[in-house]
Amino acid sequence: MPLFDKLNMKFRLDQDSLGKVKIPADAYYGAFTGRAIKQYHVTGHAAHENLIKSFVMIKRSAAVANMKTKSIDRKRGRAIVSACDKILAGKHVDQFVVDMINSGAGTAFNMNSNEVIANVALTILHKKKGQYQFLHPNDHVNMSQSSNDTYPTAMHVAILMNLKETIPAVDILIKSLSKKAKQFSSFKKIGRTHLMDALPVTLGSEFAAYVTSITKARDALVASQKELQNVALGGTAVGSGANTPRGYRKIAISELAKISKLPLKPERDMQHGLQSKFAVANASSSLRNLALEIGKLANDIRLMASGPIAGLAELGIPAVHAGSSIMPGKVNPSLAECMNMICFNVIGNDTAVGYAAQSGQLELNVMLPGMLKCMLESTDMLKNFLPIFSANLIDGLTANKDKLRKDIENSPVIVTLLTPKIGYLKSAELFKESLKTGKTIRELVVSKKLMSNKEIDSLFG
Repeated sequence: MPLFDKLNMKFRLDQDSLGKVKIPADAYYGAFTGRAIKQYHVTGHAAHENLIKSFVMIKRSAAVANMKTKSIDRKRGRAIVSACDKILAGKHVDQFVVDMINSGAGTAFNMNSNEVIANVALTILHKKKGQYQFLHPNDHVNMSQSSNDTYPTAMHVAILMNLKETIPAVDILIKSLSKKAKQFSSFKKIGRTHLMDALPVTLGSEFAAYVTSITKARDALVASQKELQNVALGGTAVGSGANTPRGYRKIAISELAKISKLPLKPERDMQHGLQSKFAVANASSSLRNLALEIGKLANDIRLMASGPIAGLAELGIPAVHAGSSIMPGKVNPSLAECMNMICFNVIGNDTAVGYAAQSGQLELNVMLPGMLKCMLESTDMLKNFLPIFSANLIDGLTANKDKLRKDIENSPVIVTLLTPKIGYLKSAELFKESLKTGKTIRELVVSKKLMSNKEIDSLFG
C-alpha cells in the first residue's frame, strides 16, 4: 500500500482478551486477526478458497444448530447465517487474511473467521464493526465450537472439495492413455529392462500398463475419501463435546453435509478425530502413490521421445513452445518435465504431512494448517495440470513406426525368442556373432537355414 494511503487510512480500536488493537476502519476482521497477521508471515499466501468456504459453512451450520437447540436467539443466529451466506456468495472473501500456515491447531484462522462473520453480521443488524456487546466473535459466532474441532472438520471438507475436481482430472488422463493404448496396439517395439534391450512388446501394451497403474492409484484415492467423510465437529476442545447443547452435534453435521453437498457423518470416536490425523495422512499417501505412477509415466515419455537423432526416438511429442532459446527448432518434453516437478512436490508434501501426522501430542494434533496447506497444494497442482498434460501432450503423441520396427530387426536380443526352437547354446552363438559382424539375427538365422523369414515373423506375434 502506498505511504500516502497509509497516512490517510482511518483506524478503529478493537479489543480482545489481551487488550486493544488498532485495526483499519473498513476491515471486517478484528483484534485477534490484527495480532495474527503480524506474527504469521510465512508463505505469503492467503487462505485457500475452499478453506474459507469450509469454515464459513461450519459457522453457518453451527448457528443453525444453536438456534434449533435454543442456545442462541434467532436475531443473532439469523444475522450469523445471513453473514455466512453473503461470504459464500463471494462477499468479503478478502478479509480472510491469516496465512495458510499459522498458529497451532489453526486457532488464528478460526478467529479470523469468527471476527469477519461477526462484523458482517453486525452490519446486517445496522451496528458498527467492532461493537461486540450485542454479537461477539467468541460468544456467538464460535458458540458450541473450538478451533480444535472446527479446523479438523474444515480440513476434511476442504480436501474433499478439492478431490471432487482432482479425481475427474485423473480420469481425463486415464482416458487419454487408454486411447493411446488402443491406437498403438499393433506397433511392436523392443522392450527394455535395466535400460537395456529386452524382449519385444507393443507400444500399446506399455500404455495399457500405465492405464492399469494409474487406475489403481486413482481407485485408492477415491477410497481415501471415506475416512475424510467422518468429521469431529461437536468434539470442541478435547473430543468430549464440552459446552455443546444436547442434539447440537447431529444437527450441525447434518446442516454441514447439506450445504457442502458432501456425505459427511459424525466421527464415531471424537477424541480420535482430534488427536489422530489418520484420514488426512491416508489421503496424502494416496496422492503420493498417484504421483509416483504419473511420474513414472512422465519419465518414460521423456526417454521414449529422446532424440530425435541420438536418442530412442520411439515417440513424437507435440511442440507446445520452442524448446530452446539458443538451439533453433529444438522441441523438448516440457509438459512431461513440468509433470515430474509437480510429482516431486506432491511427494514432498506427503512427507510433510506424514511428519505432521505423527507430531500431535496427547488429545490434539496441532500441526493442522501445515498439513492442509500441503494437501490443498498437491490437489490444486494435479487438478490444474493433469487436463493440460493429457490434452497437450498425451493426446498428441505419435509413434515412430519405422524406428520401432528397425530396432526390433537390429537387436540381437530377439535371439531369446529363438531359444525354444534352436536351443540356448546356439542362440548364444548367434547373439555373439551378430554383435561381432553387425548382421541382424534374422540375416544370420535365414542364411544358416535355421528358420525362414515367415517363421521368424511368427515369433513376434
